[in-house]
Amino acid sequence: MDESHEHSEISHNAHVDRAHKSDVDHSSHKGHGANHRGNMTKDLKNRFWVSALLTIPILLLSPLIQNLFGFSLVIAGSDLILFISSSAIFFCGGFPFLTGSVEELRRKDPAMMTLIALAISISYIYSLAVLLGFESEPFFFELATLIDIMLIGHYLEMKSIISAGKALEGLARLLPDTAHLIKGGKMTDIRTNDLKPGDRILIKAGERIPVDGLVLEGASYVDESMLTGESLPVKKEAGNKVVAGSLNGDGVMEVNLEKSGEGTYLNKVMELVREAQASKSRTRRLADRAARLLTFIAIISGSSTFIFWYLNGRSLSFAVERMAAVMVIACPHALGLAIPLVSSISGGLLAKKGLIIKDKAAFEEARGVTAVLFDKTGTLTEGTFEVISVNIIDDSFDETALIGLAAALEEKSEHPIAKAILKRALALSVRPSAAADAQVIKGVGIKGLVDGREVMLTSKRYAKEHNLTLANAEDEGAETLVYVIVSGRPAGVISLADRIRTESYRAIESLKAAGIKSFMLTGDNERVAKAVSAELALNGYFAEVLPHEKRDKVIELQAQGEIVAMTGDGINDAPALSTANVGIAIGSGTEIVALAADIILVKSRPSDVPLLISFSKKTFGKMIENLVWATGYNVIAIPLAAGLLIGKGILLAPATGAALMSLSTIIVAVNARRLSVER
Repeated sequence: MDESHEHSEISHNAHVDRAHKSDVDHSSHKGHGANHRGNMTKDLKNRFWVSALLTIPILLLSPLIQNLFGFSLVIAGSDLILFISSSAIFFCGGFPFLTGSVEELRRKDPAMMTLIALAISISYIYSLAVLLGFESEPFFFELATLIDIMLIGHYLEMKSIISAGKALEGLARLLPDTAHLIKGGKMTDIRTNDLKPGDRILIKAGERIPVDGLVLEGASYVDESMLTGESLPVKKEAGNKVVAGSLNGDGVMEVNLEKSGEGTYLNKVMELVREAQASKSRTRRLADRAARLLTFIAIISGSSTFIFWYLNGRSLSFAVERMAAVMVIACPHALGLAIPLVSSISGGLLAKKGLIIKDKAAFEEARGVTAVLFDKTGTLTEGTFEVISVNIIDDSFDETALIGLAAALEEKSEHPIAKAILKRALALSVRPSAAADAQVIKGVGIKGLVDGREVMLTSKRYAKEHNLTLANAEDEGAETLVYVIVSGRPAGVISLADRIRTESYRAIESLKAAGIKSFMLTGDNERVAKAVSAELALNGYFAEVLPHEKRDKVIELQAQGEIVAMTGDGINDAPALSTANVGIAIGSGTEIVALAADIILVKSRPSDVPLLISFSKKTFGKMIENLVWATGYNVIAIPLAAGLLIGKGILLAPATGAALMSLSTIIVAVNARRLSVER
């Protein structure tokens, strides 16, 4: 029947990015990529600790530190100590940056790695020249602190990549690792990844379906709400297709496997991990552009400084010292931390809240969202049917009696509506009588004898055709109406609906408070859509929208000047998710949905949408603040290091430049740590 038992069946360091790409390309080795990235992170961490320990003697022997803390330390062989310590730091701690710069130059795309490599190379070579007799001040302090801070910056960025990867891999664990293979009349459990097209597998009751395939034998109702957006589970029998990730009901089925290897869900999710690693935000690209610009500024201003002073009669040592000071200072410590530190902190904070950022650029764009489109089923609603009301037509019955009659007929049914009625009976402590001669009548419903009376459960359509309906006994918010007919007369109407999530109310209220419009997309009829929209106080809704039309609604809003975020959980939402300015996938959607979305809400909470938008604004603000602090230092320091104000007695000494570097870095770090997520 139409509303009861009759249902439709339906990094800036790109060299690191490439180094990891091969580690996430096969689902059977899903842990390998994570392990390799873990090793890379451990390597950066180890290099940092080695460099940090070797920095201690350099700091103790630094005139800046001695003057700052008021002590004097003179050690025999101090030059040798400085040489050994700085050499070890340069070759051990600086190795990732030196090799990274080679990769950038090979691509003809100098950026952060090139800038760092240039600064540490000049610092090291110039300091060695000073040790060998060149009259000037060495840059050992700058060399050591620059490498230490850049290592910790890259370590934090790698940790954020791993954090995103682990969260995305968690989606893969929603599927079973093993499947029940039927071969030669026997059943054996094997790894899902070892299955091949044509294999016959058994799907037991209550299990998630591990593969895409075709039902050969058996029948069951399958919950595909996360795939299709349909509220009701769909009956699957011989000849029907099942999709990986959907949840089997109480039946048992034998399925012929159609997809394996690269076509599996798990492999697609691992591809998501790779994309998350390769994703580079606009502010990250901005930092790269700043680094690229500073690289050219360092070379040009350094060379110009040397030529100017040397041609104007200054000594060679003075000209070289000014050139080196400019080129070293041009690489601010803070710029290396400005974006990675904020990304690491924001990524960690969001991961704890269950939000996975797949596309960092989309996360940044979320700060400008003006309208949010929500899919209804499984997003704003629970995605499962419940009895929302029982309307009495015949006063000789009450709710308990009516539910008891309906439960008697539905007691052995696997149908989701039957489960909802039985759940209500349990809540009312009703023990249904045994039904006699119970039978399902196709297109009508189910009937049988209960306590000697003929009872029929039927749809509104059947009741209307037989003049058994009463409009005032129906619930306008119901998606499904079950008429209870007793001895040929209507006794009452059981109204069922997909219950609205408690979280949805808070989500809409928060969006309204932020001045953001909320709309709902649904394939349900006008009556149901209107009821849900009114209940949530949405700005509007689009009812009876076919899957391919959802994308059109996104475009329609965009044409009106709205910056649109689309939130959904089914395959039918994928085109809209891809078209929206920001695509947000709810929880355990399929790989198609995950691939189409920019952001994944692992915990399926609609209230995470306004949280995401709010936090996007905060994160972007912190990134810009840090970039201003990091590059602002150069605007002041480079001209002073070059000797622009030497006529007024102002000349930035390398030690003073190092102090300003440290101050800039501390400000950036403290500012990033002030970032927080608030609900």
